[in-house]
Amino acid sequence: MNPSVATNKASRSRIPSGALQQLLAFASLIVLIIVFSVSSSNFLQFSNIVGILMSTAVIGVLALGSTFVIITGGIDLSVGTVMTLSAVMTGVFITFWGMPVPIGVIGGILTGALCGFLSGVFVSKLKIPPFIATLAMMMVAKGLALVISGAKPIYFTDKHAEGFSKISLGSVFGVPFAVFIFFGAAIIGSILLSRTIIGRYNFALGSNEEATRLSGVNVNFWKIVIYTITGTFTGLAGVLIASRLNSANPALGQGYELEAIAAVVIGGTSLSGGKGTITGTVIGALIMSVLTNGLRILSVPQEWQTVVVGLVILLAVYTDILRRRKSA
Repeated sequence: MNPSVATNKASRSRIPSGALQQLLAFASLIVLIIVFSVSSSNFLQFSNIVGILMSTAVIGVLALGSTFVIITGGIDLSVGTVMTLSAVMTGVFITFWGMPVPIGVIGGILTGALCGFLSGVFVSKLKIPPFIATLAMMMVAKGLALVISGAKPIYFTDKHAEGFSKISLGSVFGVPFAVFIFFGAAIIGSILLSRTIIGRYNFALGSNEEATRLSGVNVNFWKIVIYTITGTFTGLAGVLIASRLNSANPALGQGYELEAIAAVVIGGTSLSGGKGTITGTVIGALIMSVLTNGLRILSVPQEWQTVVVGLVILLAVYTDILRRRKSA
């Protein structure tokens, strides 16, 4: 056989590293489901499956937003506390100011978008490294949430907030609305990433920012757009968690960013940028929720659950490093 023909066949049959990581993530999800199903008869009960999907909704929406920034080679450490600030502002609009629920929801989402916009300005215009810029935003958002709420939870219990909890807890055939919102957000995120100019420049920035700049693309503008998109998803997560708890707790949120980033990396998005999919992120978020839920059902102590999640994050990052070495 002609060597060139053999080479071409081999190259066509080779699975791209990103697709392989996504396939491995899906296989891991199936293995986890099988293991926990065998270990406990309660795992596959409908109520537990709904609980898993419900817990995936908030982390999943955060992870969807984080995917956009990580593909650029950046990071957003503020998504957890910005989510909390968005929840608090939703409470302020609806409960304190008496605005209609739809206006309050839009206000909460726009709060997240504004924080994302500011992070994008810090990174693109002021040239502050993403790690430092979003770390600062994380602290600012945390402080503002405490100040605005008076360091006390805001409860959606008065007449102005009637129906607010149904945003997350209302259901169709027993499946909460929050789950449908999560998958709807995933579809929107997938379209943005794969079928629009935003997605095209998103991958270009992560693959080679300088080459993208030299080709005439306004890199600073598109970075701001991408961080704003991340903030918008974060604001949506804030509305969902406030609706789910029927309250906005200003002390909640820190630590969510690590789970969101872990879900993104487990799903095959590279921390070095240039590679990633929304589908992979959805799978990664499901893995995190299934793992946490399964350990809880098996009565694994909370402290050991944290250890296991930490090890999973470490393994995901190490896998990403190995993938980059092979593709280099």
